[in-house]
Amino acid sequence: MKLLSSLLALAALALAPSAYARTCALSIDSNDRMQFSTASLNVPGDCTQVELTLRHTGTRPVAVMGHNWVLTETKDFTAVAQAGMRASLADNHLPKNDARVIAATPMIGGGATTRVRFATSKLSKGGDYTFFCSFPGHWGMMKGKLTFG
Repeated sequence: MKLLSSLLALAALALAPSAYARTCALSIDSNDRMQFSTASLNVPGDCTQVELTLRHTGTRPVAVMGHNWVLTETKDFTAVAQAGMRASLADNHLPKNDARVIAATPMIGGGATTRVRFATSKLSKGGDYTFFCSFPGHWGMMKGKLTFG
């Protein structure tokens, strides 16, 4: 009887919502021509976390041609990008502790790779999201849409 109870308890744990946690991997490249490799990224609706990898395929140093990947709601994109122009490289050209930033990688230079992991609980299915590079002057060209769901 104890064996049956233990098996039932294990089965219940296996079917708990946490058993369905799914991390989805996304990747995007950037280069010395101020370009991302794609203008759109899609996160499937069953993902509970996203791990985004940003690779800088160029050769120029971070202080000259640094790139990062920043995610905001589209309504906040311009304001966050403009505030980032007043921030320093040490702050990844982002306003400190800004709640409008859903996720962001550090700023990297040519040949480097970085990652950010964030929960999809910060996103709404069908929401309007923009990703961009916050290096001063880059966000006008280096931007795209992220969809969830």
